Amino acid sequence: MSDQQTRATGACLCKGVRFDVRGPIRDVIVCHCGQCRRTHGHVAAYTSAARADVVFHEDSTLRWYVSSELARRGFCSACGASLFWEPEGEGRLAIAAGSLDTPTGLKTARHVYVHDASDYYEITDDLPRDDDSHYRG
Repeated sequence: MSDQQTRATGACLCKGVRFDVRGPIRDVIVCHCGQCRRTHGHVAAYTSAARADVVFHEDSTLRWYVSSELARRGFCSACGASLFWEPEGEGRLAIAAGSLDTPTGLKTARHVYVHDASDYYEITDDLPRDDDSHYRG
């Protein structure tokens, strides 16, 4: 277990997955890609941390789904919460911002994959937008 100070704590709805982030966490990026929308039921809001800084206190219900050759997604097999997106070989873990305990101290920083946004909503803020389909945030 790391001796760094905890920067964030989080869990799924049923608490079958509980974790601490013991290092820097990035501000939130909102992803509009089709995979995120289908996984979350809407856009996905993710922060990110070094994988080594994420310490699990409970992970008995954590399962992984390989969603592409680039990444896998972590979810709770009991309550169904979508929690993580882990890009292959990058040593970092994207964490669903909604799974973090408040206050997070985070801000929304940008939108990505806006070209893939659905037609039932509009992006109405002035945050930076990225249309690049190869965005790796």
